[in-house]
Amino acid sequence: MKKFQHQRRTYNKHLIQNLFKNAHDAIALIDDHLYFVDMNIAACDLLGLSRKQLKGQALANFITAEFTRQPNSLSFPPAQSLMGELLVSSSAQNQREMEYTLIPNVLPCCHLLLLRDISHRRESMQAELRQQQQRVELFSEVTLKIRQSLQLKEILHTTVTEVQRILQADRVLIYQVLPDGTGKTISEAVLPDYPTLMDLEFPEEVFPQEYQHLYAHGRVRATVDVHDPAAGLADCLVEFVDQFQIKAKLIVPIVQNLNAQSQNHLWGLLIAHQCDSVRHWVDFELELMQQLADQISIALSQAQLLERLEEVVADRTAELQEEINVRMQAEAALRQSEEQLRLITNALPVLIAYVDDQQQYRFNNQAYQDWLGQSPKEIYGSHLHQVWGEDCYQRMQVYVKTALSGQAVNYENDILLKDGSWRAVDVTYIPDVDDQNTVKGFFALSSDISDCKAIERMKDEFISVISHELRTPLTSLHSALKILATGRLGSLSTEGQQMLGIADDSTERLVRLVNNVLDLQRIESGKVIMECQACNAANLMIQAAEAMQAMAQQHEITLVKQPQDISVWADADYILQALTNLLSNAIKFSSPGGTVWLTVEQEQGSQNLPRELVFRVRDEGQGIPADQLERIFEKFQQVDSSDSRKKGGTGLGLTICRKIIEQHNGRIWAESTPGCGSTFAFTLPTLECVNISWRGIYEYEADFNY
Repeated sequence: MKKFQHQRRTYNKHLIQNLFKNAHDAIALIDDHLYFVDMNIAACDLLGLSRKQLKGQALANFITAEFTRQPNSLSFPPAQSLMGELLVSSSAQNQREMEYTLIPNVLPCCHLLLLRDISHRRESMQAELRQQQQRVELFSEVTLKIRQSLQLKEILHTTVTEVQRILQADRVLIYQVLPDGTGKTISEAVLPDYPTLMDLEFPEEVFPQEYQHLYAHGRVRATVDVHDPAAGLADCLVEFVDQFQIKAKLIVPIVQNLNAQSQNHLWGLLIAHQCDSVRHWVDFELELMQQLADQISIALSQAQLLERLEEVVADRTAELQEEINVRMQAEAALRQSEEQLRLITNALPVLIAYVDDQQQYRFNNQAYQDWLGQSPKEIYGSHLHQVWGEDCYQRMQVYVKTALSGQAVNYENDILLKDGSWRAVDVTYIPDVDDQNTVKGFFALSSDISDCKAIERMKDEFISVISHELRTPLTSLHSALKILATGRLGSLSTEGQQMLGIADDSTERLVRLVNNVLDLQRIESGKVIMECQACNAANLMIQAAEAMQAMAQQHEITLVKQPQDISVWADADYILQALTNLLSNAIKFSSPGGTVWLTVEQEQGSQNLPRELVFRVRDEGQGIPADQLERIFEKFQQVDSSDSRKKGGTGLGLTICRKIIEQHNGRIWAESTPGCGSTFAFTLPTLECVNISWRGIYEYEADFNY
């Protein structure tokens, strides 16, 4: 047994000695304390000492602490190898990176240490990493230069210049494929020793359609030697490139994917030429060319987008400039028009203004300052209430609301001037309505009617005096003529009877005229106060028709009434007077056998106004000319002046009717077609309308008091 063990140790020792002798790697035996026991020649060469010098020295004398995975006595695995890396320093202080393998217990208390030099492999890896980093930096640098410019020409020039610099090629160019199949060099970087291809145009046969199709789908061509038959170039093409001294070339396509309908559009080629010798193109050069071709494609898209944006911006700028010019012209025209308007309105002795829908002044003429002592600048933007004061504003408020509802309105008012005097003014509000029927405000025109009112008062007083002075003797004269007509004071001849009849009719008409004048004067002077209350429209119509039934029968007229039970807010006596006046006119001016209609209906008022009641009296008379429809409501106005004699009218009936209706805040008008009869209509507020008005006043007072 001992003999066998001895033989085995002898065999192992012999085997290790052979390994030591023949191995290229450094091999050493170390003990448990990491001291060299033995080593081969490679280890001696690595550590720079002889075998004799190394024996007994500690491994720690030759390794540095830069590597963490180093062998030590505590890390010896019990039954497996230990691997790692070391930085070994020789006796001459030459450091080498080593990969080690520690095989424990190859001999009793003796361990095998294998050291393999990896310095060259690591240097190669580091060189490769540095080269890759340089490529990345070069590519980033070129890409950044391309991205920093939005001008296509500058981008292409930067590309060919940088590629020529990086690849150290003799010529780098960008060839653009034109839509007709031809092409030309649009950018080039070439060494001075070689001819330039810039701006040269090449026919279609130089770059045929089938080649274009291949490049459009990603074909890349790297030719080491254009004269090498293995390159596959046609003789004519070799002859063509020889004139430009091309010996090797690298071609990558520039492809655009513009949209879903235009995929793989070959825009052009990025080409590198080597002219001084043949050239083996490496993968890095090919990869760089492809990546830069992709960057050019992106830059092309950006440049085209920029070009379109510039066109859009230019077009929009032109449009905006045109709009600005138009607006400036419009503003200038508006200012000129406003100045002209102000000159005209300032010259007029009336108050002219524009008030918006918030009841604030937006325009007023010079007369405001002359009358009220407030300049246009002071009044501009002021509320009506601020300009006119509480009392005056209360009088005008209902008419302002009517105007802002879209209805023109005319009324009379008394205003206080800056000198403390009062003036009577005739006020007209005209709504300002836009295309969408929205009321934006109203125009206000106020004219001084104080002189007219004074003359009118003098006339009314004169008429009143005359009427009173005439009424009593006329009544006596009329009574005397009636007594004479009875024959109790003696018989008259036939001619005397006729003259007496004429005198009686004239006296009766004169009495009626005086009565009408007195009624009109009393209404206009304000001595008559309408005692309005809720009335039934049907009752008013029936009473009026019954009162005129005898007259209708006398004139052989059929009187038709269509009453309706609708509540109306009115003074019943005066409305009956208006209805009988209108019926009397209709009967008098109708031919025998004709018909007169009296109707009533409830209609929707103007915008934002409640419903109103409309009475209509329609006849089949001769009608009224259009230019007379408004004048007939004036005093002593009749369509035919002889009518007063023929029909017995005084020319004041319609005037009285208008005054009565206006006292009820209603409207009266006439409609007629000559030859087809006339219709006289007037409105009265319904009970609903009056309730709304009163509620509005209460609300306004509540707001104002608040």
